[in-house]
Amino acid sequence: MTYKTYKWAAWGDLNAFFGLLLDNLTNLVLLWGILLGVGFPSDIYFFYMVPGTAVGVLFGDLAYSWMAFRLARRTGRSDVTAMPLGLDTPSTIGVGVAVLIPCFLAAQQAGMGVNEAGMVTWKVGMATMIFMGVIKTIMAFLGKAIQKIVPQSGLLGSIAGVGITLLGFLPLSHMYDLPLVGIVALGLVLFSLVARFRLPMGIPGAFAAVVVGTAIYYGLGAVGLLGPDEGARSLELSLALPVPTLASLDEFGRALAYLPFAVPFGLLTIVGGINVTESARCAGDDYNTRNILLVEAGATFLAGLFGGVVQTTPYIGHPAYKAMGARAAYTLACGLVVGIGAMLGLVSWLVAIIPAAAVAPTLLFIGVAIGAQAFEVCPKKHYPAVVIALIPVIGELVRIACVSILFDSGISGTLVGADGARLFETATLLGRGFILTSMLWAAAVSKLIDGLAVQASAYMVVMAVLTLFGFTHSVSPDGGIYLPWNLEESTTVLHLALAYVGLAVLWVSMGAGRRPEGSEQ
Repeated sequence: MTYKTYKWAAWGDLNAFFGLLLDNLTNLVLLWGILLGVGFPSDIYFFYMVPGTAVGVLFGDLAYSWMAFRLARRTGRSDVTAMPLGLDTPSTIGVGVAVLIPCFLAAQQAGMGVNEAGMVTWKVGMATMIFMGVIKTIMAFLGKAIQKIVPQSGLLGSIAGVGITLLGFLPLSHMYDLPLVGIVALGLVLFSLVARFRLPMGIPGAFAAVVVGTAIYYGLGAVGLLGPDEGARSLELSLALPVPTLASLDEFGRALAYLPFAVPFGLLTIVGGINVTESARCAGDDYNTRNILLVEAGATFLAGLFGGVVQTTPYIGHPAYKAMGARAAYTLACGLVVGIGAMLGLVSWLVAIIPAAAVAPTLLFIGVAIGAQAFEVCPKKHYPAVVIALIPVIGELVRIACVSILFDSGISGTLVGADGARLFETATLLGRGFILTSMLWAAAVSKLIDGLAVQASAYMVVMAVLTLFGFTHSVSPDGGIYLPWNLEESTTVLHLALAYVGLAVLWVSMGAGRRPEGSEQ
C-alpha cells in the first residue's frame, strides 16, 4: 500500500475546534450553575475541580489525535478524522445532582462549614472519578456483552429520564431567573437545533445562543437592570496548576455510597463508546473499539487523580466533524486549549463570566434530544418500558426538591403533614439508585413485552439483591450501601426485596409456555 502523507490539519478543523471547545465549556458552565444553586464555594470549583477535570480532556484528545495519525499510517489514507472526546453531558448533570450536591448538603447538615463541606465534596468527586476510571477499564473488555444483556430501553430509558426530568426541568430555574437572557437563548436553540433552520454564515446554534444570551446579560448589567445578586461575574486570571493528589483517599469510604448513582453513567459511556466507534467506522475511520474505550477510561482516571469531578467520553459527532473536513488538528487544539487554558485560569475565567441562563437552553435541548433518542431507537412496542424508566428519575427530582426545602428551612426530619412525609419517603426510596432502578425496570418490562417472562424475572431478582444491600432503594440516612443484617430496622428492605422476588416467581409461573396476545408465535 502506498502511504499518502497525512493531511492532519485542514480548514474544516477550525469549525470542528470551536464546536468541540464549546461542548466542553458548556458542560463546565452547566455544572457550575447546578452547584451555584446550593451555594457551593466558587474557589474550590474554579481552582480545584475545573483544572483537574481539564486534565482528562487534555489526555483524551491528545491520545485520540495520536490514534488518528496511527490509523492514517496503517491505512495509507490522508483524510482520517480524529475521534472527538470531551466531558460527558448526562453524567456531568447526573454526578452533579446525584453525588456532589447530596454530599455537599449532607456534610453541612452534619455540622460542617461551607468550605469544609466543599472540600469533602471535592474529594468525594475525585474518588468517584477514580472508581469510575477503574470500572470503565474493566468494562472496556465487557462492553459488548453488557450491550447484549441489557436492552436498549433499559440503557436509553434511564438516561431519557435524566434528560426529560433533570436536564429538562432543573435548567428552567436559571432561565426564569433571567427570562430575557434565557428565553431569547432558548428561542435561538429551538430555531437552529430543534427546527434546524440555518443561521447566518452557518454560525452554530449553541454558540449563537451563548453569545447572544451573554451579550444581553451584560447589556442589562450596563443599564442597571440586573438583580442585586447578579452582575458580579468576574474571576481574576491566575495559575491553577493541577497536580496529582491522594487527597481523595480520605473520602473513598464516603464515595462508595454514591457509586450506585455514578457507575451507570460510566457504563453508558462505555456502551456509547462502542456505538460511536461503529459510527466512525461507517464513516470510513476504522478505529479499534477497545483502544477507544481504554483511552476514555484512562482519561477519566487521570481526571480524578488530578482533582477532576467529570468523566470524559468519545462524542457521537465524529461523522459530522468528518463531513466538515476535519482531521486531527481540531482534537489536538481542543485538548491543548482546554488543558493549558485551565492551568492558566483562562477556562475558569470563561466559565465564570458566562451566565448560566445563556447556557441553560442548550442543556434543555440536550435533555430533549436524549429523551427523543430513546423513542427513536427503541422498538415502538417497548415505549411503555421507556416511560416506566422515567418514574424513578421523577422520584429523584421530587427528593431533590424536598431536601432543598428542608435544608433551606432549617428543618431536620420529614415534611410537615402525613401526606408530605409519605411523598418524601416514596421519592427517597425511588430516587436512591434511580439510574439502576430505571434501567432494570425498563429492561424487565421490555423482556416481558417480548414474551420472555424468565428473562424479565431475572432482572427482578437482580433488583432484589441490589435492594438488600442499598444499591437501590437505600434506607440509610445518607443513601449509602450497607449489609442488611447490620441495619437497626430492616423491615422495609426485606419487604422490598421479597416483593421483587415474589414478582419474579409470579411472572415465571404465569408466563411459562405462554405468549402475549398479538405476539408472533
